[in-house]
Amino acid sequence: MAITIIVNPYANRWKCGTQIDTIDKLMQSSNVEYDILITNRKGHAKQLAFDAAKSGQRTIIAAGGDGTLNEVVNGILKHNPEHKFTDCTIGIIPLGTANDLANQLHIPSNIKDAIEIVSSGFTRTIDVGKVNGHYFINNSAIGLETEVTLENERMTKVQGPLRYLLAAILTILKRPSWQTNLVWNNGEYTGSLTLVSVGNSNRTGGMFYMTPNAIIDDGKLDFIYAPKLTRREMFLLLPQTLNGSHISNSAIHEHRTSNLQIHCDPPTTIQADGEIFSAATTDITYSINRQALHILVPKL
Repeated sequence: MAITIIVNPYANRWKCGTQIDTIDKLMQSSNVEYDILITNRKGHAKQLAFDAAKSGQRTIIAAGGDGTLNEVVNGILKHNPEHKFTDCTIGIIPLGTANDLANQLHIPSNIKDAIEIVSSGFTRTIDVGKVNGHYFINNSAIGLETEVTLENERMTKVQGPLRYLLAAILTILKRPSWQTNLVWNNGEYTGSLTLVSVGNSNRTGGMFYMTPNAIIDDGKLDFIYAPKLTRREMFLLLPQTLNGSHISNSAIHEHRTSNLQIHCDPPTTIQADGEIFSAATTDITYSINRQALHILVPKL
């Protein structure tokens, strides 16, 4: 059966669309049967992946960024009646801005090398996080991080990971905060809140190691939270998130869990793999689907 390649031409500010012919030519020389499907709107990759899985397709490739991959994963997993695991295998041609999962799994950004991995058939099984019914691979967050994501989406002139950094600076200047109750496997917190960041893997936004100790196949989610911080505290923490040293700061609380429940006031949007997927809400539930996804990776 042919491989299905789902391409998001809008990824990385429309640069991904310029690589469709290259993908086509390289796949022709790979001696692998394939179909290329091109998305035309937000959410389309999810529908295409769902339809491909429903039709019996067992190898589905996401060509784009982490947002594209997130849609493909959600489409495939939601085809499974229990939403717990999939017998599909996912490949990645990393053509987005951040490409966080590809980085963690040592999948190269060079298209030719990435396609060779797709053709190799070597896989790794990883966990998938879930928040309010939506799946994520890398990171999800509420509070400050979602405000950064919204600020990032408003930017049009700055490109690349630098855009995330500038968005973070602009958001810190606003100093948003919430009142919250967090409950996890072995603990609870009630009080003021600046951020909650939940990681299935260790990197987000192309440069931020919000949960640097997260392991993508340990059956747990790592999360950090911080109470209300001053602007000075936030600006001091920001460069530390670039190498993960912020978790040594006394203002940051780090935990590992399989479940996390949050009540937040005022309501907050939810970010998953760099995309806002829901309207603002007061109640958020996180869980982990262990060994849920097979990913094509290089044989190291």
